[in-house]
Amino acid sequence: MTIPQDISKLQSETAAAVREHWKAFLIEGILLVILGLAAMIVPPLASLAVTIFLGWMFLISGVAGLAVTIWARAMPGFWWSLVSAVLALIAGVLLLAQPVEGTLTLTIVVGAYFLAEGVTTIMYSLEHRRELSERWSWLLIAGIVDIVIAGLIITGLPGSALWAIGLLVGINLVFGGASLIGMALAARQA
Repeated sequence: MTIPQDISKLQSETAAAVREHWKAFLIEGILLVILGLAAMIVPPLASLAVTIFLGWMFLISGVAGLAVTIWARAMPGFWWSLVSAVLALIAGVLLLAQPVEGTLTLTIVVGAYFLAEGVTTIMYSLEHRRELSERWSWLLIAGIVDIVIAGLIITGLPGSALWAIGLLVGINLVFGGASLIGMALAARQA
């Protein structure tokens, strides 16, 4: 088999699986939209939930990383792996011990990310305006929107820590859920 045939086979198998399980995708999409709307309605609670979730993720990855690092201590890069695992453990403990302060820190990081993403997107759009012709302006607008969001988050600190992460996660869940609903309904009709 050649690569294009493999890709075609994979695509048809994926389409068949989606058609077969469209109800599961529909239910998942509806649940994500509901969770997203709840996060958008009560962003402080969603922000705190995200912080606690990340705290547990860091803690678990730190413990696992520490165990693997100690188990494979003869491997190259032992000290770097050990430092990484300890940092993950510390981050997890701090986020779980002080989730409100952790939410503030995460909000600062999100604001910095949007700022960097906005500047990068603007520079990319300006660099490629000849090749992208009519589409470069969309990238420019996206970059400007990222910078505006960063400005709202950063200038609103510490108050924006109450809503920023929860609102952004809620928006992401709504759009992700809506796309799953659309996919499920399209698969049902196919």
